[in-house]
Amino acid sequence: MQARRALRASSARANPDKLEGMSIAESLVGRTYPATETFTVGRESIRDFARAVKASHPAHTDVEAARALGYPDVVAPPTYAIIAAQRAEARMVNDPSAGIDFSRVVHAEQKFQLDRAIVAGDELSAELVVESVRVMGGGAMVTTQAIITDAAGQRVGVTSSSLLVRAEEG
Repeated sequence: MQARRALRASSARANPDKLEGMSIAESLVGRTYPATETFTVGRESIRDFARAVKASHPAHTDVEAARALGYPDVVAPPTYAIIAAQRAEARMVNDPSAGIDFSRVVHAEQKFQLDRAIVAGDELSAELVVESVRVMGGGAMVTTQAIITDAAGQRVGVTSSSLLVRAEEG
């Protein structure tokens, strides 16, 4: 046990940007991952998502029901925003300098704030901002915000996500 602590301490001194016992970089806080790609929201994608989350309102699956409510096409359930958010989050997780081992990640919390409904035909992208990295117990909580925009650059909404990254074993 003492040998492990000594190894962690020497490792932290060798790379002061990393949190003790973890590969996560403290400098991750405040980092922005700009929107690099857009994706087109499809009807079938919305329908599949609605079925998966058991959102049964007809506006999620029936174009005419959505149009009767004033929307141009089927309307995504609010949690559909996770698709754009996770695309943005993947840029952080796949960034080697972030030091996040995805096999050690547990999704802890997700919040959604939509400015408008997402509908089929929308072209969305998301920018990710790392809000905080907090050491807690045997890991670190990484909290991010994904700002989702449409093709015109208008904000569609914001998601807030917290990922618990478990410390490395050994």
